[in-house]
Formats: sequence, C-alpha cells, structure tokens
Amino acid sequence: MSATPVHGTWEPRPAARWEDGFLSGNGHHGALVFGDPNDDRIVVTHHTLVRPPGEDGGHRLPPRLADALPAVQDRLLSGDPTAAEDLTDGRPLQWVQPFHPAFQVRLRRPDDNPHPHPYRRTVDFTTGVTRAACADWASHVFVSRADDVIVQYVTSPGPALGISLDHRLPGAPTALGVGHGAVLTPEGALLSLRARYPGSDRAYTGVTLVAVTGGRTVLTPPGVHVEGARSVLLLTRVRRHTGEVDVVAEGRALRDLLDDGRASYDDLLARHLPRHRPAYRRVTLDLAADPAERDLPGSELLTRPRSAALLERLFAAGRYHLLSAAGLFPPRLTGLWTGDWDTAWSGAFTNDANLNLQTASAAAGALPEVAEALASLVHRQLPDWRDNARAVFGTRGAVAPAHSDGESGHAYHFSREYPLHLWTAGADWLLKPLVDHDETRGERDPRTAAALAEVALFYEDFLTRTDAEGRLVVVPSYSPENRPANASWGAVNAAMDLSAARHALLTAAAYHPEHAGRWRALADRLPPHRVNADGALAEWAWPGLEDSYDHRHLSHLYGVWPLEEITPYDTPGLAAAAHRALALRGAENDSAHGHLHHALIAARLRDADRVGHALDQVLDGDFFHVSLMSAHYPHRDVYNADAAHTLPAVLIEALVQSTPDRLVLLPAPPPAYPSGALRGVRTRFGATLDLTWSPDGATAVLRPDRTHRIELWTSAGAEPLDLVAGEDRVLTLRTR
Repeated sequence: MSATPVHGTWEPRPAARWEDGFLSGNGHHGALVFGDPNDDRIVVTHHTLVRPPGEDGGHRLPPRLADALPAVQDRLLSGDPTAAEDLTDGRPLQWVQPFHPAFQVRLRRPDDNPHPHPYRRTVDFTTGVTRAACADWASHVFVSRADDVIVQYVTSPGPALGISLDHRLPGAPTALGVGHGAVLTPEGALLSLRARYPGSDRAYTGVTLVAVTGGRTVLTPPGVHVEGARSVLLLTRVRRHTGEVDVVAEGRALRDLLDDGRASYDDLLARHLPRHRPAYRRVTLDLAADPAERDLPGSELLTRPRSAALLERLFAAGRYHLLSAAGLFPPRLTGLWTGDWDTAWSGAFTNDANLNLQTASAAAGALPEVAEALASLVHRQLPDWRDNARAVFGTRGAVAPAHSDGESGHAYHFSREYPLHLWTAGADWLLKPLVDHDETRGERDPRTAAALAEVALFYEDFLTRTDAEGRLVVVPSYSPENRPANASWGAVNAAMDLSAARHALLTAAAYHPEHAGRWRALADRLPPHRVNADGALAEWAWPGLEDSYDHRHLSHLYGVWPLEEITPYDTPGLAAAAHRALALRGAENDSAHGHLHHALIAARLRDADRVGHALDQVLDGDFFHVSLMSAHYPHRDVYNADAAHTLPAVLIEALVQSTPDRLVLLPAPPPAYPSGALRGVRTRFGATLDLTWSPDGATAVLRPDRTHRIELWTSAGAEPLDLVAGEDRVLTLRTR
C-alpha cells in the first residue's frame, strides 16, 4: 500500500476508446496510447495540425467596421438596446481551423495470441512514460522533450508483428489525399504517410523509423512485417507543410538520434527525463488519503468521488497533462490530444474562459513552461491583434480574439448571438498570467512589457466616449458569453470590460513609467462597478441593464479572479456584492469550466463551502475518463481538458493565495479534506512555500529569494511579515 500520493495511474485492461488512452506529450507532439498487446495503437497528434478551410478560404480577416462604429456607439448611448447587432459585415459564423489527429501507429500480432494474464497498463507522471505489459510482452511510450520525437519500445513482440501507419481515424475526410511509403533500412525500416488536405496546398507527413533487434523485417506495403525479433524501437515525427517533405532527410534525422545504433531506448529516455521530471515534481499535494485507495486503478477511484486519493491523483494528473500539453503553444480545448477529426469547438484556443482557466496554475504551480507556452502564442499573434484593433475599432494597439487555431490571431469567429469581435478584455486576460509569472520570478519580460503597451494604446484611442458625469464609457461592451435580460449581447460598460481596461492601463503604467501618468489618469476616469437591486455586483454597470443570472460564464467577476481588484481585504463592500452575485449565478448547462471558475472565485472570497460544493459537482458528475483527462459536460460528454487542467489551480487557490505584497494562508480549504500538505508553491513576492495543515493547526515554511515586507492574512487576521532573501521563515497557525 502506498504511504504517499501516487504520481501516476494504472488500469487492468487496454483502452477500448481513444478517450481512455493514456497520454504523453512534450508540448509539440502528443501520443494517445491504447496499450493492447495484440492490436496496439498510438494516435499521433501535433499542436500545428489544423485543417485548412479549403479552396474558398472563407473570411479569415477581422471585419472592417471602424467607420460604422461611431454611429453604433451613438445609438447604444442613446438607449437603443440592439444597436450593436448592426456592427457586422454580414458574414456567417466561421469557426477557426479545427484541430485534428495525424494518424495511428498500429502494431498487430496474430489474433490467435490471446491476452495472457495478468495485464497492466500504467502512466508514470514523473517520467511521461506509458507502459503496458502482458506476460513477456511490454510496450513503453513517451514523447521526448529533448529530441521532439515519439518513442515506442516493444520487448518480446512475439513471433510475428505487423507495423503500419493508419490515417483511418473517426471523422477523417474521405477526400484526404493519402500516400504511403515503406523502405527497408539497416536498422529495420522507414515508414511514411503523407496526407494532403482536400482543396488545399497544405499537407502533413509522418515518418516512423523502425529499429529491430534480432529476427528479420519484410516489406508488406504499406507497412512492414517483423518476425522473431527480441525488441522493436519506433521513432515517430509528424510535420505540417506546404509542398513536399524530404522523407529521406526526415529518416536520416531520426536515425541520427540512435547514433548509428549505439543509442538505446534507455539513452533516449535519459535525455528526456531532466526536462520533464524536475518540472513535474516542483509542486505536490498530499491529502492524507487511505493508502489502500491510493493503490486502486483510476477507473475504480473514479467510482469513489469522495476519496481523498482520487483528488490527489487528479491533482497530479492535471499537472502532468498541463505540462505535457504546453510547449509550442499552451493547451487547446483538448489539451494536445484528440482521436477524432470532429473536434468540438474546433479544439481551439478559447480565450474568453477556457484557456485562461487551464493555465491558471502556471505561476503558483511552478510551471514556467506553461507561462512560456502562453507567451509564445501571444507574441506570435501580436501583429494579428493589431489588425483587429485597426479593422474593428479604428485604433492603434492590440485586441485579442476570443478564439484562435494557433495559426491566426485574427478576430473572425463571431455571430449575432456571439459578438466576440466586440470583446475588448481578452488581451488583458491573456497577459495576466504572464504578469504573474514576471512577479513570481522577479524579472520583467520585455515581450510582455511591449504587449502591455500595445493594449494601453488601444484603450487610449478607444476610450473616448463619456457618460453624463464625464466618466469614460466602454461602448460597445460584451460580457462573454452572456447578455442583459433586457438588451442584446453588445451593450455598455460590462463589468469585465471595466475591470480589464483599468487593470491593463495600470499594469502597463507599472511597466512603462515614462507613460504612467497618462495611463493612470485614463484608468481613473473609468466608472466604478454597480451594485444592483439584489445586492449583487452587476454584470453591466450601465444603469438600466438587467442581469441574467443563469449562465455558465462568470465574466463579471473578473475583478475577483484572476484580478485582485475586488478582495475581502481591500474592498469588503464590493467583495460582499461579488459574493452575492456568485451565489445568484446558475450553472446553466453544467459545463466543467463553469463549476471550476465558480470555485476559483469562491476561493478568493474565502468561501470554503462553496469551493467544496463546486468540486463535488465535478467529482460527482462523471467528468473524467479513465485516462484522467476530462470532459466538458457530465457523463464524460465531449473530450475537453478544462476540468483536468484547472483542478490543480482550484486546490492551490483554496489553500494559498499571493500578490506581490500579500500572502493568504488557508483562505478556503475544502471541508472534506481536513489534513494535508501542499509543497513547492511559488508566490508572487518571490518565495517558495510548503504548507501542512490538520484540524489542530497548520505550518507554513517560506523560502524567500527576495528581501521584502508583506502582509500575512490568516483566519486570525492580518499582520506584517518581514522576509529576508535566503532565510527560511516558519509560520505556525491555528486552524480553528
């Protein structure tokens, strides 16, 4: 029995559905592993694999609406509740390019070789290795962070093994132009698959080097047949491209990884581990779970939603999957994985809640790799954000889109019911984790500073309209993805837009002292939030706009989380109104992201019972597949990474919160977990923190790398705390 949390999961049978396949990834390539001894499949994915639109191309640029904007603003300010519906060029709703799988690497043994017992498949979160074993047969798979390659090593493959690359995955276009290649090599064979997208000059090509030890290899196009081998090592890469890929050169690059046959599987793994294992191990959670339950397979744990062992494992799996999905880009709606071409919502980067929730633990969870992946996406797309600002609003600066495929940052996904092209808060939300990352490490990234300046320039040009009292007005204003009860979606002074504009201007001012006076003065002219007749923070501060409470998004509480504009410590009145707004909010369609967004806000408002209830909604709702990747809806409906990647952030926020000048310990610990330890959390004032708690008390150990005075908040109240760089500080608390 395990006396400590288990950093992995296991199953007693192969995956029957791709959703249950164990996952490995390096932020570029992904592998979804079935682990079947007689018909093993690895679905290969890559962050760049998005299906182009075809010959017509559609409208892939932001709409040019700047000339029509002033008249629509006039109508909205004069009381026309549907005026913003006319701010469009009439195009139909267009989705961004959908994310899709590449192909599956398939290894087949004769059907007359039944599964001997026992069988076990595992994934080790500390290494990224998935392993399946049955009698003498064993298969190991990982995606190398060092070499950017999918590695599979099969021992005792049996008397006969067929190996092929198979594009026939669910939803694959029938017009996909597929070509196969197979040649014998000194190691064994080189397999290739090229797939040309219908109506496009774009394609992707996968190449697998098969290195065979013992036995013989025979071509059986489009694959190979291996007989009597002691082991088989497969190295796979995929590239999206125009024109053609030199398969011979790709094979040579894979062969170089083997160093003329001198490098083994163990050598490849040894190069990978230093880049994966320390990152994963930086933060751990121990909830004092039952050791016997820790030893259970994931499928059994999922039937015990109140098990502390389940929450420990989901926390660990969430960190593992988040790290594995982050590299070239941050995680998509599906992380880095899918086994189906028909990916819900295009498997996009959805910037009006989903991506933001998934990356919420990057700073506190000590995953700078995730922050860097987000930064890569932001800075690569900044020129497109400038296009959005000019085309839609006629301004300088930058406006982020609500949806992106990773290739384009243009705002072209919108409709009457989803006027996402009018949403102006996205850049601030995407930059907030990067600012947190800078605070955590004590150094400002010049790329983030430059992006903040672009956002401030947008607000300088956009915030020109005023109300009767001379305060600035955000018009049009959209609160994703809700609408006032008595008006259309595009309205005036959404609470989120006010919070984002204020935060963006003040943060840009902090990064750019030469412009600070101008940007702070602009922020000061924004109106305050409004409290409605129900005593709740209004979703729209503009008088007369009525709230719609039953909605999965909580955009209006952006000032509570992820910002610190509204807190129980600095603005207790607004915090009480925000708490009332949270209590009135319905769950609408039971989306996982809605429940966990609710929990994050509740944690900031020190409501432990509400945090616990939101967690229970997810744990009771059958949101998790056997792989411990999650679904968007209850009963494992729609493969989606929101719950898996956000859950670690919820637990961290419930136990530890920090700003550059404040530490809050045990603000909202879920009542169902009275004892535990959270180790390795990074604070935004430059200290690592270990926290242990029980019904009798708590101890926090701070290891600061900066000398700084902060304000410490506990259940006993506030007190100043002086930290000295390099000197550990031990704090003892009472928990009752």
